[in-house]
Amino acid sequence: MKLLIIGGVAGGMSAAARARRLDETARIVVFERGQNVSFANCGMPYYIGAVIEDRDDLLLQTPQSLKTTFNLDVRTGHEVRAIDRRSKKVRVADLRSGTEYEESYDKLILSPGASPVIPRLPGIDHPRIKVLRNMDDMDRIKDVVDSGISSAVVVGGGYVGIEMAENLLIRGVAVDVVEMGDQIMMPLDREMARYLEEHMSAKGVRLHLAKQASGFEDDNGKVRVRISDGQTITADLVVLAVGVKPDSVLARDAGLELGRHGGIKVNERLQTSDADIYAVGDAIEVIEHVTGQPAQIPLAGPANRQGRIAADNICGRNSAYAGTSGTAIVKVFEMTGAVTGIPEKALRKLGTAYNKLYIHPGGHAGYYPGTANMHMKVLYSPDTGRILGAQIVGYDGVDKRIDVLATAMQAGMSVGDLRNLELAYAPPYGSAKDPVNMAGFVASNMMSGDVEFWFAEEYPDKTKHGVILDVRSGDEYGEWHIPNAINVPIGKLRASLGNLDRTKPLFIYCRVGFRSYLAYRVLKQAGFSVRTLAGGTLTFQAWHGSKPG
Repeated sequence: MKLLIIGGVAGGMSAAARARRLDETARIVVFERGQNVSFANCGMPYYIGAVIEDRDDLLLQTPQSLKTTFNLDVRTGHEVRAIDRRSKKVRVADLRSGTEYEESYDKLILSPGASPVIPRLPGIDHPRIKVLRNMDDMDRIKDVVDSGISSAVVVGGGYVGIEMAENLLIRGVAVDVVEMGDQIMMPLDREMARYLEEHMSAKGVRLHLAKQASGFEDDNGKVRVRISDGQTITADLVVLAVGVKPDSVLARDAGLELGRHGGIKVNERLQTSDADIYAVGDAIEVIEHVTGQPAQIPLAGPANRQGRIAADNICGRNSAYAGTSGTAIVKVFEMTGAVTGIPEKALRKLGTAYNKLYIHPGGHAGYYPGTANMHMKVLYSPDTGRILGAQIVGYDGVDKRIDVLATAMQAGMSVGDLRNLELAYAPPYGSAKDPVNMAGFVASNMMSGDVEFWFAEEYPDKTKHGVILDVRSGDEYGEWHIPNAINVPIGKLRASLGNLDRTKPLFIYCRVGFRSYLAYRVLKQAGFSVRTLAGGTLTFQAWHGSKPG
């Protein structure tokens, strides 16, 4: 068998290595138009920030090491220009010599990746406007930063944009981030992203949300960035990080079927509409695990698994790709943001019924130093308890909790099953009741009717018809409280029941939701109409700002 693979890095090289392990006699040729076929592209912002000091640490394999270890014929600087499906040949351009030639195949894997979105704006070709997609891009950006610049504008507040903002600031560069959405990190819901935004602002990053870069002009070698609100920012460097699109041109020109989002359409075996051609990685459309709908989710982990599965099927193994949950994580200075599954805003758009909960546990035992509140949101089906999505923002322990939730979701566990998970505990790492267990307890209470919530976004429209009751201490109430709330600390509540108006619903709250849950149980059993604020003031302030009203 002769297997050609177009594109290296995560998907292509995973496929090549797996195919060799399964078939020692196959002839395997990898074409990569860049100069590096196997590199850690997720580490590039950290090399620019000098967190990773040695560039070679990003080079996972070279053509020679791949030849030695796997007997692979890896041709860098070679671009496949066309696929002739009828004759089962590809036309290849050697970018160094400028010559072209044909190569035949028995099976073909497409792993061309995605290309950066470059908006058609005036001045977009300024030499100090850069994108970050490969190591050549990385080198160009780092050369500019190493020259001693003092300012940069990052256009886009997604994963790459946020990582670039952090690493530029680490290098002593003043950073502005321009994001057309009303939040950074669009996979998160708005209130969850706010924690990261406040942290970035505290670190000195200037965020320009719900604004667009509308054009660029030269200013004595610098770039003057025009913003949609009329403001201008002059900077030494502009990094475009507005997103990527599937590089599906080669597949389209070959007559392969594309999906609704422009990616290459594949089945569960990663076959395209041509049975002898497979496709993996950022160029394909996958089935989103929760909704069962096609989606474009460009992540390195899924690409690696897809490469392995495509090779399995080519080599006679029956292997299927189960879909993608979009599990992802980002470092934002000392904080971490993570997500899996579907956010609330997408569930609303789809018309999917859901319940949600917010909790704010510590990353590990509170009496052991070095932790802080973790902000966790879990979405689930109100009927079955099926986990639909989760988001976590915090300082420590975020990664392991999102991984547990992602695993539970993919395994088809219900949110109530989270109560019974036996998770590792020692004071430096967690709590006897792990945050994941706590999410299960809260959801089970909701589903059994032991607690009813009101939500931050319902203020003030819903709460104006009742009484807002703050059950925190008097000092906490005096420092800040929800406007028009009355204060009855939890320790004085039972003695104060006769002073509360039974003709109006009570909307109670505390800082994170625990004291107000205790108050809810007291008031509910005393015959009051009562709801407790989901997530307490920590979630309320994320919705409305630090000092709403």
